[in-house]
Amino acid sequence: MALNLWVSKTCATWADALRNAVGSVTRTAAGGQVWFWSACDDLRLVGLKLIFLVVTRAVSVLGLSRREAWWKDAEILMLRHQLAVALRERPGAHSRLTWPDRAWLALLAGTLPASQLAATRLIVAPVTILRWHRDIVRRRWARLSRRGRSGRPPTRRNVRSVVLRLARENESWGYRRVHGELAALGITVAPSTVRQILKDAGIGPAPRRDGPGWAAFVRSQAQGILALDFFTADLLNGTKVYVLSVIEHGTRRVRVLGATEHPVQSWVVQQARNLLTDLEDAGTQVKFVLHDRDASFTQASGAVFQAAGIRVIRSAVQVPRMNSVTERWIGSCRA
Repeated sequence: MALNLWVSKTCATWADALRNAVGSVTRTAAGGQVWFWSACDDLRLVGLKLIFLVVTRAVSVLGLSRREAWWKDAEILMLRHQLAVALRERPGAHSRLTWPDRAWLALLAGTLPASQLAATRLIVAPVTILRWHRDIVRRRWARLSRRGRSGRPPTRRNVRSVVLRLARENESWGYRRVHGELAALGITVAPSTVRQILKDAGIGPAPRRDGPGWAAFVRSQAQGILALDFFTADLLNGTKVYVLSVIEHGTRRVRVLGATEHPVQSWVVQQARNLLTDLEDAGTQVKFVLHDRDASFTQASGAVFQAAGIRVIRSAVQVPRMNSVTERWIGSCRA
């Protein structure tokens, strides 16, 4: 279908003639007539799209031709359009340019040489026209980049239901284990997505979801917990020794069991026996002994506490907060 580019005298501007032409183009569908551009509700977008789709070819001819006749025609069209914009507003009011007006002036200004454009009386500065060009290009590429890619795709409902079902039926599984089971089922999803699904459903991502956490356990059993740990100290002669200390969580009483240059197994076992003797004399009841995974704490030293009915708890790998009371005291000693 071809559109006539001739401007009628009854039309104030060429853009008005395009609007009238758009209104006359219809097609027949079931149930009556349907406008060709009925999908576009905004008249500004209609004018902008129409200008770039239909008029770009005509303006490109002007841009390729360097004859003065075409330049004069473009200048006349620009002046006529500016006059129509001025007449459209109230007398003394600031002229408001719509998107079709800006696109039409920007396209015509692109066909004029810089010297002639500077001598033309415009209602806007040439810098403003360049900004319009950049804005039009930016909007075009922004619209293309958003088409069909509006952010991260949402997780499908069946994947979410499977994640929640695995987590609820297996309370000892963490989000990593759930992610591995999903991979075995052929469901590709990131571990962070599984964690977020569990968090949104109010399910903790940690493996243990029922019962008290570590902090609650330490607070509730503070009267029966002993924490052991080694720390180094430098003597006046430059010798480095290893000091074995123990602290009672309930009373914060600190005991220094001994210091040695070589904390071998036999020495640690003997210190454990001496500690049990002192606790028995003081009448202190101990249920748990907490220490890290230092190689000096062997199975032999643990067997001494287990024989007395004391449960030995080893902190997790690289988790000093599990033995935070002792770590804090050692830090104060080194300060």
